Amino acid sequence: MSDDNAPPADQSPAIRIMAMPTNTNASGDIFGGWLMSQVDIAGSIEAFRRANGRIVTVAVNEFRFIQPVFVGDIVSLYTKVIKIGNTSIRIHVTAYAERNRGKDEVHKAAEAEITYVAIDENRRPRPIETEA
Repeated sequence: MSDDNAPPADQSPAIRIMAMPTNTNASGDIFGGWLMSQVDIAGSIEAFRRANGRIVTVAVNEFRFIQPVFVGDIVSLYTKVIKIGNTSIRIHVTAYAERNRGKDEVHKAAEAEITYVAIDENRRPRPIETEA
C-alpha cells in the first residue's frame, strides 16, 4: 500500500459503505454516479456539522475518478473543510476502496471538492458562524 493510497491515520471516515451488485452499471462495474452520490453524502455530513444546520449542494467544483470501485469493496470517505465563506462552505472528499478484506489492500478511488450553502427555514442562504 503506497502512501498516496493510505487513508488519513488521524481521521475517521465520514461514512463507510460496501459496494453492492445493485450499484453496478450495465457492464457490471460500479456505477460512477453511485460513487458521486456517496461523496456528496459524506461532504454534506461535514458541511452540516460545520454550518450547524441545513445545507444544500450548489456546485461540484472538481471530481476525479482515480481507481475503479468493485463489488464487495468497502468504500471509506474522508472529508476536510477547505474554505468557509459568508454562507458557503467548500469540502474536500477523498474516497478509498478497500479490496480483498484482510489483505490490507487500499486504493484511492476518487477525490472531489464540493460547495454547499447554509440555508434557513425559508431555504434562503444564511450566514455561517465563524469559530472564535
